Amino acid sequence: MDERGVFTLSELCVLCNASGEAVCALVDEGVLQPRGANPRRWKFDAQDARRALTALRLARDLGINTPGAGLAVELLDELDRLHQRVRVLERLLAPER
Repeated sequence: MDERGVFTLSELCVLCNASGEAVCALVDEGVLQPRGANPRRWKFDAQDARRALTALRLARDLGINTPGAGLAVELLDELDRLHQRVRVLERLLAPER
C-alpha cells in the first residue's frame, strides 16, 4: 500500500478483508469515489478506505444491505461535519480566560 494513503482496488480489498465485488458495489452505490477510468486503474484515498471499512462493518455486524450502509456512512460523515462546526463555534463564543 502507498504510504500517502492511496490504494488500488486490490489493496483496498486486502485492507478491508473484502471481495472486489463488495468494493465495486460500494462504488456503484456512490459510497466510494475512486479516481481512474476503470477498476484496474482505480485509486482510492484514505477517506474512501475509512468509508469502505465503516460500510462493510455495518453490513457484516448489523446485516445492513449496501444501499443502507451507504446511507449510514453519509449520515455519519454529516454528523462528523456538524461536530466540527460546533467545536469551531464553541471556540469562537467561549470567553477568553
